[in-house]
Amino acid sequence: MTRPDWLERLAGSLPQVGEAVAEHLGERTRAARAEGVHLGARSGRRAAVLVLFGPGADGAGDVVLLERASGLRSHSGQIAFPGGGVENDDGGDPVRAALREAREEVRLDTAGVEVLGVAPALHVPPTGASVVPVLAWEPVPSSLAVGDPVEVARVLRVPLAVLTDPASRAVVRTRSGWTGPTFALEAPDGDDGGLVAWGFTAAVLDVLLRVAGLERPWDSSRALPMSAVTGGLPEGAR
Repeated sequence: MTRPDWLERLAGSLPQVGEAVAEHLGERTRAARAEGVHLGARSGRRAAVLVLFGPGADGAGDVVLLERASGLRSHSGQIAFPGGGVENDDGGDPVRAALREAREEVRLDTAGVEVLGVAPALHVPPTGASVVPVLAWEPVPSSLAVGDPVEVARVLRVPLAVLTDPASRAVVRTRSGWTGPTFALEAPDGDDGGLVAWGFTAAVLDVLLRVAGLERPWDSSRALPMSAVTGGLPEGAR
């Protein structure tokens, strides 16, 4: 399948994508410090995530995400891209690391994956890690599954139609007034906020959709409490 025009635009705009996400993360860092949230120093840890798009069941595109297991020490229960630390066996290459992690976490058959480029490394609070987003395309979607249930609760192929639906969009607001984008990936269940992407993952998705020209107008005044987002911060850190 031929790569869509919007994906080609993204591949040619990765430096701008990195700048926009870095600005957002910088604002989050300043707000967190104003709120008294403890942020670690730059850890020196290098990581990479695979931002993998496919044609989607409807031909309009989808992206691969995962829900992190609830028992993890950091970012438990949150929505994330497949990815993890750059290890010695990766030779320092974030592309190799992102693909390896995707094989391990979601059992991705990387033989059919086309890597389109990498965005600049991003400093992510509060872990202090340096994370490189790797943009990729899978023209013929492979079967995905949880690779390690200790780390991954479930694997998701999220249609772009869901991410661009104005009804899926909102912001999360912290006590200092800082807001960050969120995406509802499934309908709420009673008092449960449903499955909601926020934080680093949502910031990257927000910029990618805008740069790709896929974003639809949405109500940025619609705010969710931190308790409504998956893997939200503990009460003392809000």
